Amino acid sequence: MTTEAHAADRRRPPLIAVIVLLTAVLTVFLIAFAWPSARSAPRDVPLAVAGPAPAVAQVKTTLDQALPGGFELTAVPDRQAAVQRIEDRDAYGAIVLDGPQPEVLTASAAGPAVAQVLTQLAGRMHPDGGAKVTDVVPLPKDDPRGAGLAAGALPLVLGGIIAAAALTQLVRSGPKRMIGAVTFAVTGGLALAAVLQYWLGSFEGSYLGNAGVIVMSIAAISLTLLGLEWLLGTAGLALGGAVMMLLGNPLSGMTSAPEMLPSGWGTLGQLLPPGAAGTALRSVSFFDGAGSGRPLVVLSCWLLAGLLLCGLGALRGRRHAVPARHEARTVAA
Repeated sequence: MTTEAHAADRRRPPLIAVIVLLTAVLTVFLIAFAWPSARSAPRDVPLAVAGPAPAVAQVKTTLDQALPGGFELTAVPDRQAAVQRIEDRDAYGAIVLDGPQPEVLTASAAGPAVAQVLTQLAGRMHPDGGAKVTDVVPLPKDDPRGAGLAAGALPLVLGGIIAAAALTQLVRSGPKRMIGAVTFAVTGGLALAAVLQYWLGSFEGSYLGNAGVIVMSIAAISLTLLGLEWLLGTAGLALGGAVMMLLGNPLSGMTSAPEMLPSGWGTLGQLLPPGAAGTALRSVSFFDGAGSGRPLVVLSCWLLAGLLLCGLGALRGRRHAVPARHEARTVAA
């Protein structure tokens, strides 16, 4: 065996170290994806309540006993006001107590998991068969469980990661990588929106509006990762990809709702592109854009951050290129 081969063997980590590292990575993946689902429960879910003050107080007591800290109640004058809060995305549902029978209003399009919890609670609210349940903003008939939108979370994240990884490997020019990332975001967003809306029937509303949200999400992720790779090399790309995959995807709330995630983590998820995209998609597709302002601002900030990182990477590349050209000229002389 040659000296070079011995040196290469010495540089390789021991087998036990590789096994420990792989086990740690596997454990992190399990925790990232299983923990939010295993600890899913209502936490300060906003609800509207309409009815006499004593009845509202009784409902609050009942909910606190059934699910302590699960709901944040807001009193409204009547059923119409409750429906308006739901349609404005200020509440996930409502309880109406000003009629002969209690009525629970849900919005499965805002979050099927929350609607299911409210439906279960409705059965306990009246001794003669429970409360009436009305889905004010239902999911599409072709996808009544919202499976398409929930499953679409992973392609959104993978699209940005794969684009950044492929462009860094296949395209040498930094500006061309950025152009490629934006172009892919547009084509990928149009394609994903078409599949989810026209084939699976998971979306409603404006096709271009839904596609625009997906485009922003893919572009925000891919440009951010490209900028990190430009500045930090492969380590930057790996770090950014890990954040988007291990935090952004499981904390997006697209399979349930941000308020169903462990305390604080749902809020963090909404500050990352996958979570912001999920909330914006629900708002644009089912609520005529109501509640989409904040997530669109988050996506815009990530887009700007990605462009800034790419700009810094370009400046860093120029600074390194100037001394290299000067050294080459010196050697040639």
